[in-house]
Amino acid sequence: MRTTALLIVVAAVLAGCTAAPRQSSLTSSPPEPPAPVTTTVSQLDFPPRPREVPLDGVEPCELLTPDQRVSLSLDNPPSAYVETSFGGAKACTIRSTTSGNVARIALVLVSGADVWLSENAQVDHTVGVIEGFTAITVRTPDVHDVCTVEIDVADGQFVDVMFRDGGNSTAVQQDHLCLGAQRVAEAVMASLLQKR
Repeated sequence: MRTTALLIVVAAVLAGCTAAPRQSSLTSSPPEPPAPVTTTVSQLDFPPRPREVPLDGVEPCELLTPDQRVSLSLDNPPSAYVETSFGGAKACTIRSTTSGNVARIALVLVSGADVWLSENAQVDHTVGVIEGFTAITVRTPDVHDVCTVEIDVADGQFVDVMFRDGGNSTAVQQDHLCLGAQRVAEAVMASLLQKR
């Protein structure tokens, strides 16, 4: 009798353990998609500046010394102008007759460098550091004859350094232009920190 009762209990347990029929992919609801991963960098992610370096009253054409210009092969005289696309920023352009490339320095007082990190900027960027200040190297998709470095120097202010192909017979590779922009940006920051 005990054996029969035990068999009935085991049979009941086994019956309860049978698998339910599997649903086909046609009758089951699709799995939830994974949450999107965001990799944007914001101003809050910038390392802290060593100090504030306000650009008010700075003249961009005075930032590179003659020796710095020679070392950068920027041998034409600097030419000052106003860059309207940056809210009337003071700017300076310097051409190289040896390489055919052109450097432009603009001192932006109407926006922080983090403007380049927003989706609205529609650029490719990498974030680095020059003299302890965040520096964003910017490449615009489908524009291969220019590269810029944007240096976060103060709240709501940044230094824009552009380096572009000045119309050479053989196009300059963008990687080379970005190296040029980096070199000019390093020289600009070294000079700016001495003046401020």
